[in-house]
Amino acid sequence: MLRIHFTLEDIGRTRLATGSDPTWDVLLSLHKLADQDGSVVFDPWRQLARARFPTSAHWLLELAPPRGYSPDFLTPGGNGLDDGMERILATPAPRIRADIAKLAPARRLSSPVQALADGSRRAVRRLTEAIREYHRAAVAPFARRIDRQVHADLAARGRTLRHTGVTRLLTGLHPQARWRQPVLELPYPVDRDVHLERRGLLLVPSYFCWKDPIMLTDPGPQPTLVFPIARELARSALESERVATGSLAALIGRTRAVILSTLAVEACTTTQLAARVGVSNASASQHATVLREAGLITTQRMGSFAMHSPTPAAVALLDSAS
Repeated sequence: MLRIHFTLEDIGRTRLATGSDPTWDVLLSLHKLADQDGSVVFDPWRQLARARFPTSAHWLLELAPPRGYSPDFLTPGGNGLDDGMERILATPAPRIRADIAKLAPARRLSSPVQALADGSRRAVRRLTEAIREYHRAAVAPFARRIDRQVHADLAARGRTLRHTGVTRLLTGLHPQARWRQPVLELPYPVDRDVHLERRGLLLVPSYFCWKDPIMLTDPGPQPTLVFPIARELARSALESERVATGSLAALIGRTRAVILSTLAVEACTTTQLAARVGVSNASASQHATVLREAGLITTQRMGSFAMHSPTPAAVALLDSAS
């Protein structure tokens, strides 16, 4: 059982990520390559991923056993794969050594993993290169399909958060989740307590997370819970999104309807909005201006960034359209 202890501040600081984390996708997909779980969901992907798996990256499987501990430093978070790789490169050698010691306390290590444990910076660079090669071969070709399901799941959970609150969101992460105020209980391979201590909780969906949510052994400054997307929920949300987008498109245009649906999941900057919707920054800014003037979004300046979020009128419009 995993028990996550909240304070009132933690409940207020709990939030959904805007998408999956590429470093977690790499780690959890390696788990799925090495086990046989979820055959109906993962076997078509496994067949293609194994055929494309670069030989130079095979040693990554040693760092990601399908059962038990995987080194925390492999999933540092960040804004995309490039940022994640920079964070891995910046990991202090003692942290890497300690993580690998937990991974294989009584097992002979291959030479690439031993070089990591020895503190070789060249070995860390080789690790990030292997991760990039694996991601490019086994994850990136499926990114569109993965992103659609992840963002559909997020859209449904975002509505749960808006309409019923954070505790309903938390208990919806797993069929066996239990909220015993102020503790969230989740099934877990080991018995563990995590005290958030006013740091809040970041909820990150993952296509490759299977059955139970997962946390780092060391939660760090931003405790993160990675949870499996609910595929039935994702399919339902995708259908709702198609209905909403289709009906709204007749009223405000397809791109603006998609923008509203995107912002309903989580507020984001113009650059983030452009990336998620698939338009240029200039186009995203222009559409945001029209929606703001129509009273459907608000925009706040945060330094050099413009942060957009939906108004209550936009939420009501989306709900009625669905």
